[in-house]
Amino acid sequence: MSTTPSMIAAVDVCYHEHGATSAAVVFADWADEQASAQHLCHIPEVAEYQPGQFYRRELPCVLAVLKLLPQTPFVIVIDGHVWLRPDEPGLGWHLYEATGIPVIGVAKTSFDQSPHAAHVFRGESLKPLFVTSIGIAQDVAAQHIESMHGPFRLPTLLKLVDHLCRSSSLAPT
Repeated sequence: MSTTPSMIAAVDVCYHEHGATSAAVVFADWADEQASAQHLCHIPEVAEYQPGQFYRRELPCVLAVLKLLPQTPFVIVIDGHVWLRPDEPGLGWHLYEATGIPVIGVAKTSFDQSPHAAHVFRGESLKPLFVTSIGIAQDVAAQHIESMHGPFRLPTLLKLVDHLCRSSSLAPT
């Protein structure tokens, strides 16, 4: 895979009774309203959840869907944290270590109040998104997430990738 400087990938994973479904949407510009492509990967078996070790379950699913992309994105946006605490890596850090691709974590809930995260307020929401990053400055990452399309707290394309993996996980296999 060659790296394309204009390709951004947003990924998400949904777990179900028979494994998981991971999804990726790719787009060229932070303000894009629509994805240029969508990818799904069904994972028949996933590791059990281990408190404090969530990445062990989620990382293989994210890597599986990233392998479906025709080109390597220049940045990956995940539903979750890059850093749980300033010196405690989360899923995004492990993804960066595995790929070398900058990662922006966008979490809907804080981890231990997330004082280290950028608190991004979008739309008229009084609840922030908690943005952390690696391989890209956190303030730049927060600006990118704030500039994404959509009038609501969660940007349009992040809603899309969430919907894609959730709705696909409900389909019979």
